[in-house]
Parts: sequence; C-alpha cells; structure tokens
Amino acid sequence: MTYIYKYNSPLGGITLAGNGESLTGLWFDGQNYFPHKLISESIESELPIFTQTCNWLDIYFSGRIPGFTPPISLNTTQFRKAIYDILLTIPYGQTMTYGEIANIIAEQNGVECMSAQAVGGAVGHNPVSIIIPCHRVVGADGSLTGYAGGLDRKIELLKLEKQ
Repeated sequence: MTYIYKYNSPLGGITLAGNGESLTGLWFDGQNYFPHKLISESIESELPIFTQTCNWLDIYFSGRIPGFTPPISLNTTQFRKAIYDILLTIPYGQTMTYGEIANIIAEQNGVECMSAQAVGGAVGHNPVSIIIPCHRVVGADGSLTGYAGGLDRKIELLKLEKQ
C-alpha cells in the first residue's frame, strides 16, 4: 500500500509518498514526472515517516542543515540508484556537475566514460526531491540547468543553501 501526505513549503505544495516504513517519493506539486496516478491510488495518512520527513523539511526550509535523513526506499534501476547515492554525498551548499557524476559512475563500473546526458536523465527523474539533492547538480560551466520542480525553485533552494 502507498500512503501520501501533503506538506506546505515556502516554495509551494509538496506531496510525500511512503510505504508505511520509508519515504518513497517527495515531489513539488505539479512538477515534471509527478506520478499523477499516485493521488488516486494512495491513502492520505499521517504516519511516523511523514512526521519525520516534515521535521526534516521544516529544518531545511529554516536554513539549517538537518542532522538526519529519513529512511528512503527507492523502486528504481541500479543505474539510477547509483546516481542518487552520489547525490546524497553532495554537501549542503555545494554543487556537482553532471560530468563529475558521470566520471564517478564510470569509475565505479570500470568503464572509460559515462554519458553526462544519461546522468541528467536519472537526476531529472529523482523521486525524492530536496532530500536527495538533485537541485545541487549544475552544468559543466556552473550554469543552472533544468530542474523537474522548476528552475525558479532550484534557484531558491540553492539561495537557501547560500549558493
């Protein structure tokens, strides 16, 4: 069973999804790749995982670094999981390029190179925005490239982190 919960952030509504034990999704309402069927196929409920996630978000949106990460369970490919694991290592207030992530993935897999575009596709489909910080990924020249939640939100998230 999938459960959902609504959170009101300074940047708009956020929908949380969980399996009862772990967070399985976190999207700005209306963002690209939002799983629209989720709303009709889920039960809205207040669960401990949502309380914990809302606490994390409250701390984050107050401009502080949360000292914990809620349990996350992802139903995704190994490639995307590897990308999301790298995203979780990007420190608060810092950024990494798609190319840097591609180089890490290539090294992990013992191959000469990996496509930065493939990395971009995985980053764009991140199902747990903000906590898995896809907003911290930038273009090779430091430019702020797309963000499924909207470029305006990416800018605000980075400003919040004092970028």
